[in-house]
Amino acid sequence: MPDLLDPGSDRGRVYRALVLHPCATADALAARTGLQVDAVRRQLEGLVAQGAVVAMEDGVWDALPPVQAVEAALRREADRHAGLRRAGEELERLFRSARRDATRYPALDVAYGTARVLGAIQRLQRSARQQIRVIDVPPYAGTSDYYLDQETTQRDRMAAGIVYRTLYDGSAFDDPVAGPNMARMIAAGEQARTLDEPPMKLLIGDDDLAVVTLRADDHDGIVALLVRPSGLLTALSNVFETLWTLAVPASAAGAHPELDARDHQILTLMASGATDDAIARRLGLGRRTVVRRVSALQARLGATTRFQAGVQAARRGWL
Repeated sequence: MPDLLDPGSDRGRVYRALVLHPCATADALAARTGLQVDAVRRQLEGLVAQGAVVAMEDGVWDALPPVQAVEAALRREADRHAGLRRAGEELERLFRSARRDATRYPALDVAYGTARVLGAIQRLQRSARQQIRVIDVPPYAGTSDYYLDQETTQRDRMAAGIVYRTLYDGSAFDDPVAGPNMARMIAAGEQARTLDEPPMKLLIGDDDLAVVTLRADDHDGIVALLVRPSGLLTALSNVFETLWTLAVPASAAGAHPELDARDHQILTLMASGATDDAIARRLGLGRRTVVRRVSALQARLGATTRFQAGVQAARRGWL
């Protein structure tokens, strides 16, 4: 879905036109945006569904406050989180069923015990050809020696061109073993993000094998579900990619920088849909200065679009 706060998208252009010119018809919006009337109407219907625009009498439309639109986006994101948690619970039920009789689903195997699970994780990394995707959440079963061995493996694989993308639980910063390991791997070139309470511990090698690790129910230790190419492996891959888009870059998540007054003004205007030119005029700044500071704010927020920046800023309480 196009970003309603991104002035480069059709939806963003229509929404911004309504913000600047309230109570307009589709024809008037088409003239202001350069879009066809039918295209404008489609975008308006989408904006209504997003809770950003309201239809009035006589074919007139008006924008709702941008902050309200951001809040609606945050609610939708919360719904997505809830959906992912439900998916994680369903996967765990499938795991429990597979443990009772693994022959029911030929793409599944079960590994019992810390040594076997960690061995499977090492083999997965050694066999990967392109990328390894990781969700690393407590409990952290590895010892200090294991983490040192894992660092050696990961450095070797990254040196061979394998891309590591790791999604960490926010608590990893405070763990005396996992925290320093995370910092060293990020410094070595790992792509890392953090998210509060990801739903599972997961490792995916290319599209060939996934390892889901869980604490054993009936004894101390851990067990793992080994998933080969199947619909379940595709579902796990999709869960990872969805969580990755919701997460914050680890380098930004570990700090809580303060905004100065000028950056706060710029961020507020960005969230309202203002362009760089409009921000420059409003604040009496040069356009290049605004472009530079907007780019820096997006980088601090781990955002690639203005819409993402607005959502992340609202999540962090910057607005």
